[in-house]
Amino acid sequence: MTIQAVNLIANADALGTAINLWSRAAWLALDTEFVRETTYFPKLCLIQITDGDTAACIDTLALQPAELQRLFDALSASTADKIFHSASQDLEIFVQLTGACPQPLFDTQIAAALLGEGDQLGYAALVEKRLGVKLDKSLTRTDWSRRPLSIPELTYAIDDVRYLAQLYPLLLEELIARGRLEWLREDCRRATDPARYQTLPAQAWRRLKGLQRLAPAARSIAAALAGWREQTAQQRDRPRKWILEDDAIYRISERVPTSLAQLQALNVLQPKTLERHSETLLEIVRSAGTENGVVIADEVPFDDRQKATFKRLQEALRAAAETLGMTTSLLAPRADLEALVRDGAGAKVPLLEGWRRGVVGEKLLGLI
Repeated sequence: MTIQAVNLIANADALGTAINLWSRAAWLALDTEFVRETTYFPKLCLIQITDGDTAACIDTLALQPAELQRLFDALSASTADKIFHSASQDLEIFVQLTGACPQPLFDTQIAAALLGEGDQLGYAALVEKRLGVKLDKSLTRTDWSRRPLSIPELTYAIDDVRYLAQLYPLLLEELIARGRLEWLREDCRRATDPARYQTLPAQAWRRLKGLQRLAPAARSIAAALAGWREQTAQQRDRPRKWILEDDAIYRISERVPTSLAQLQALNVLQPKTLERHSETLLEIVRSAGTENGVVIADEVPFDDRQKATFKRLQEALRAAAETLGMTTSLLAPRADLEALVRDGAGAKVPLLEGWRRGVVGEKLLGLI
């Protein structure tokens, strides 16, 4: 399979021609380049696409939103596989811009995991292992928002789909041969749920690490601060840490300042943050303990019986993973096993859905 020279698409006419060509493709390999160092939402700079014969870099900064929408509509209308590697960040961008994910998805990282390659194998490692090609990653930190992009940069970008076009038939054939293609389809359908890429301020506290180490009252304050930070970051399109660092959330939650002087004495806020948001932060602290505040329950430790059950499940999961030739975390992360111990057949986890339930979930239920 030989791909012709890279095209840079930077106007509506060229994009229209490409869309007409790709509408007849059996599959499309895609990737995106973006920047988000100074923003909450990723800023899309480039979309790379190949149908196996032609490859193009679409300059999203040179096109109007309505022109790009033609591409998004075409991708939505097409029933061809949309091939990505480790698609979550790319899909986040599509959801941000369109509210939906390109479907059907074929994620080569998921495919590799189902074929026993490990569940977090990077693109370069997969290309080297399967195709014997060592990719040049020297331009990884390129500022993709800068124009013009150089020929080496465009070539580097297109390599992220050039080799997807070669990986796809190999992985597809092996998945079919091992009876695991529907497993991939199921996992990719789950990955294209737009809700996975929408962070609700009310759920932002779940991103905080070690929240259970705080006292119940402090947890409520931390949850309220995390929700305010998320909402503010989204409204201002700025990184979360520019609004409020995690360390500041923990310190404020633990010390419970009631005045500007006490808040300032914590020495965890930038002067501009203190000036702009001090009253808001103090009000959050005051109101977090009311009946309207978020209540985060204590995690009740397993008793001896539950500990023994969890150990049985771990051992059975390891045995199943070894038989299948894949990692235990792909079958079920630790949190899924814990949910199974606590909630039994009522646990809302992928382990009890689809192919996972068939190959290991039912057996684990029998051990509870």
